[in-house]
Amino acid sequence: MTRRSLFAAPLLLHAQDPILRVDVKLIRILASVRDQNGQLFGGLGKEDFQIFDNGTEQEISIFERSTTQALNVIVMLDISASVAKDLKYETESAIRFARSLFKEGNPDDTLALITFNHNVDIIASFTRRIQRLENAVRDIKTGAGTSLYDALFLASEELEGREGRKVIICVSDGGDTASYKKFNAANIAVQRAQAAVYPILVTPIINDAGRNTGGENALQLIAERSGGRVLQPSSYEKLGLAFDEILRDLRTQYFLAYYPKSQSVKGNPFHRLEVKVRRPNLRVSARTGYYEETL
Repeated sequence: MTRRSLFAAPLLLHAQDPILRVDVKLIRILASVRDQNGQLFGGLGKEDFQIFDNGTEQEISIFERSTTQALNVIVMLDISASVAKDLKYETESAIRFARSLFKEGNPDDTLALITFNHNVDIIASFTRRIQRLENAVRDIKTGAGTSLYDALFLASEELEGREGRKVIICVSDGGDTASYKKFNAANIAVQRAQAAVYPILVTPIINDAGRNTGGENALQLIAERSGGRVLQPSSYEKLGLAFDEILRDLRTQYFLAYYPKSQSVKGNPFHRLEVKVRRPNLRVSARTGYYEETL
């Protein structure tokens, strides 16, 4: 079993071969499209999409409908003391998701597991071996604290430089009580990794009192900027349904890529992206920017 803490990770990352980075010019975007009822909408062609980079419309060079590009998925599990009684739902849902992912997807799809309370640990590095994942979750112990932003930061670093699609699924109530990293650092790390974040917020408390609405809003913002979305099951028993929804999203994503015609604004390496569809009453979800120096 692989266990690695947040603060041990940079030592290993420095040893990575830089040639693993993606093409220095081609900008890749994954997009999901929904109709007015929130249902996934397939069947669009390249001519239905528009991409704007810092306000300048781009020519789409590569287009794939329902892309099958390999997935690199990190599932982050909150193992703070408050979820102790529901831990089995987290672990069982994560393993079930992995089985479904590997059953019908690209043979190069992989999944890693990160747990977080006051510590952040990689309990299973990228793998396709279900037995390895099952062994990893068997020894999980809950503890005090919630280092959510530290976990997002570490997950992003693990994904940066990997080929294919990159996804972070985060099971949490949105609260952060123990991170060294702040919201902005986690958000920037996600953008640099070009990862889509899917928070699964389990908030059985309906009223604002007793809920961490600030944390929930922060995860909502990270998800929207990354091209992911927030799912909110009413209980841990329904986590599996949320994982199923995410898998449907990943199976129906459009892949678009272009060679940028626009330059950075006043030396700012961040490029603002906007993806539109020409058909009315359709809504597209895609990441809202990228950093020049990571490409």
